[in-house]
Amino acid sequence: MKQVIKNDERTLKIIKRVKKGFKFYAMGVMLVGATIGTATGVYAADDPLTVVNNLSNFIFSLTRAIGLIICGYSIVQIGLSFTTHDPSQRANGIMFLAGGAIITFAKEILNLITG
Repeated sequence: MKQVIKNDERTLKIIKRVKKGFKFYAMGVMLVGATIGTATGVYAADDPLTVVNNLSNFIFSLTRAIGLIICGYSIVQIGLSFTTHDPSQRANGIMFLAGGAIITFAKEILNLITG
């Protein structure tokens, strides 16, 4: 009798694993189908210089976003340094703020340098 119960429990565990595996398989198939179904065509621009300019604008906008995040983090650091009276944290916050400002305005700085 115990042998039958053990076999039934083992069978139930196997069935649960198979069901779980099938769920993952079905989700994968749906994900691949949705990815292929929503794909759009990509067409090249007529002018290669336009493509390079668009890529440059994208990269600089990405660096600007990162610079703004760093500036926000540094302002939080400076604020926390005033509450805990920690001068080293204040110095780190000010250095982060300067670095974030440089990263944020990298495009304008490069334009000033190159003319």
